[in-house]
Amino acid sequence: MDTTTMAAAGLPALGWLLHSGLLWHRLATARRDPLTGLHTRAGWTARAERLIAKNPNALVLLVDLDDFKAINDTHGHAAGDAVLTATAQRLSDWCGRHGIAARLGGDEFAAIVTRPDGTPDLFDLWSALDTPVEHHGHVLPVSASVGCCHSGFLPAPTLTDALSAADEAMYADKGHGRRNTR
Repeated sequence: MDTTTMAAAGLPALGWLLHSGLLWHRLATARRDPLTGLHTRAGWTARAERLIAKNPNALVLLVDLDDFKAINDTHGHAAGDAVLTATAQRLSDWCGRHGIAARLGGDEFAAIVTRPDGTPDLFDLWSALDTPVEHHGHVLPVSASVGCCHSGFLPAPTLTDALSAADEAMYADKGHGRRNTR
């Protein structure tokens, strides 16, 4: 077989290899929020369901930034983006190696921690989330409501039920004023 025939035979394989690599990259980036680098809802949900099934005492959290619209309206969307990226980093740092965080959309975040005892307590998270963000010479006030649920306290430890309980706790806190964790 001459080199021309060999090259022609290898081109389809090279094409499939390049196509597979591009497809894998597109799937990986679709599961990550482009602004924060956190998992998107779909990517996080798939992983969180597996984690909660393997770790029945996992801690599931929902985080919602308080008065986020005011930051965008007053300081602009770039300032809002700075607050979102800082929040994402703070939540991810708090989860550490025992959990994963996600940006569900807008100013809503979620996390699951498989070993709550290996993670700083919720007050530490609240303190981190409540730290102002500096952006172009402005100090932006940041606060968040956090709801959580230990999946082990549920009759059936499913992600759907844990998220529902965390959501209920988060909105109960919003009803009691800003900067609450429940």
